[in-house]
Amino acid sequence: MNIFVAKLNYDTQESDLQYAFEEFGAVDSAKIIMDRDTGRSKGFGFVEMPNDDEAREAIRQLNDQELDGRTIVVKEAEPRENRRGGGGGGYNRGGGGGYNRGGRY
Repeated sequence: MNIFVAKLNYDTQESDLQYAFEEFGAVDSAKIIMDRDTGRSKGFGFVEMPNDDEAREAIRQLNDQELDGRTIVVKEAEPRENRRGGGGGGYNRGGGGGYNRGGRY
């Protein structure tokens, strides 16, 4: 399961994040997102855990807890296509007018 972690201290390292989650089970990866221009943490990251039950327990236990002096937000990551603020327009985005909306011809 991919887990989203927000409101991280800008000094938190990936190893710190991994260590916090390993208390609940195996961690495949821990990644803090960095600003490409400044090289500084953006204050959020992702943790990948192979066992969904352990991941859910980590989310339950770590959400709204303190890590490196900051109260973090921990939740299941949404797939890219479900995130808000994504790209606009495009075809087959649902909705719209058209024929055969009610199943009648």
